[in-house]
Amino acid sequence: MGRAFEYRRAAKEKRWDKMSKIFPKLGKAITMAAKEGGIDPSTNAKLRTAIQNAKSENMPKDNIEAAISRSVQKETDLFSELNYEGKGPHGVLVFVECATDNSTRTVANVKSYFNKAGGSIVPTGSLEFMFQRKSVFEIEMTEEMDLEEMEFNLIDAGVEELEAEEGVLFISGDYTSFGTISKGLEDLGIELQKSGLKRFATSPVEFSEEQLIDIEKMLDKIEDDDDIQQVFTNIA
Repeated sequence: MGRAFEYRRAAKEKRWDKMSKIFPKLGKAITMAAKEGGIDPSTNAKLRTAIQNAKSENMPKDNIEAAISRSVQKETDLFSELNYEGKGPHGVLVFVECATDNSTRTVANVKSYFNKAGGSIVPTGSLEFMFQRKSVFEIEMTEEMDLEEMEFNLIDAGVEELEAEEGVLFISGDYTSFGTISKGLEDLGIELQKSGLKRFATSPVEFSEEQLIDIEKMLDKIEDDDDIQQVFTNIA
């Protein structure tokens, strides 16, 4: 068929593979947000954020609506959010955020990923001080944007840092300021690409290429699990 055809097919397969993994996670985030704060995005900021993030990944509208509808179904009563902390290969620190309807299954799976890689789960709270939680927002940069003026307008909302990189503006602040920063951006008429709460290592560590190969193998296993929502490490 030719090299160009093979390349296009490989690219499609990679995209489909990514979608098959990320859509269930995005759907679960939407369902849990709707269950927690109601199915109306206009009055549920967490749901608005979940929908916004789903749209940024090109999740179809039907999938989004189905995820919202699931929030009122009885089986979603079992959903809960859990965090696990662990040490992986070469001492890498890993913080895992989960959303699950079966905590027994989830903890067994997470433990197995660490154990098979020569690592282990540590008691909850052991790594909290090693990570700083931040509100993070991504915006498409435009020529009209005045970053100094924007920072001035948003500083009272809790914005701590603005950083531009390859056409994208990253805005961050303390995790407790997520709601006020979101509203501040809305008031300025700024459309978000993505937003959420992220954890950043307070003391990032450099690993060698050989060490990173071992670490990435374990992280791939963890991230492929449908119960895992986000994974954070202390990799520099």
